[in-house]
Amino acid sequence: MEARDLRVSDAEREHVGELLQRAVGQGMLSLGEFTERMDTALAAKTRAELNVVLVDLPGIQLISEFTPPPYPDQPYVSRPAPPVPPTVHRPPAPPPGDVVRGRMSSVSRTGSWNVPPALEVNTRLSTVTLDFTRAVMATQVVHVTIDDYASTISLVVPEEATVDLNGVETVGGSATNKVRTGPPIGPLHLVVRGKVRFGNVTAKHPFGTSIRRMFG
Repeated sequence: MEARDLRVSDAEREHVGELLQRAVGQGMLSLGEFTERMDTALAAKTRAELNVVLVDLPGIQLISEFTPPPYPDQPYVSRPAPPVPPTVHRPPAPPPGDVVRGRMSSVSRTGSWNVPPALEVNTRLSTVTLDFTRAVMATQVVHVTIDDYASTISLVVPEEATVDLNGVETVGGSATNKVRTGPPIGPLHLVVRGKVRFGNVTAKHPFGTSIRRMFG
């Protein structure tokens, strides 16, 4: 069997997504072209199908042609170890939790669904709604980790809730917080971190909350 006919894994599809993202940053692709090619890459089953989105991009090696780089000819020279940077305090990583996964689909969690202490949102070209207004929380603080390409993610929270979006990195996308940021003084505090590529994540109250405040 030829290499071009071999099946591809999710890791290879995501690697191609990173190459397409780099091509956008270098001005070789528009955002619309990136979205179309990501759609093709996520649906690819063989290396030949996956390489279609890369063939006209200069300087990018196709998946089926990959070979490890040769060892250098020059002899090995011992170098001193780099200095050890000072210890930087980082908050502890959230515990493992449920995964909300979407691939070119619509995903929602609404009603009285059970919310674990940690959630992972792993999405590609999807529409995601996580509605916490009537959800059952195991803890006051919920950690949400996002790994996304070109999706729309909505976090709908009760009026008393707070949300921290400071840990979200955006590439050609946006992170919008329409609610209070903290500290966690209400029944729910979301701590959101991760990466959004050419998509958007929004924290907001349910529709009509502002109107109820005006006439309440």
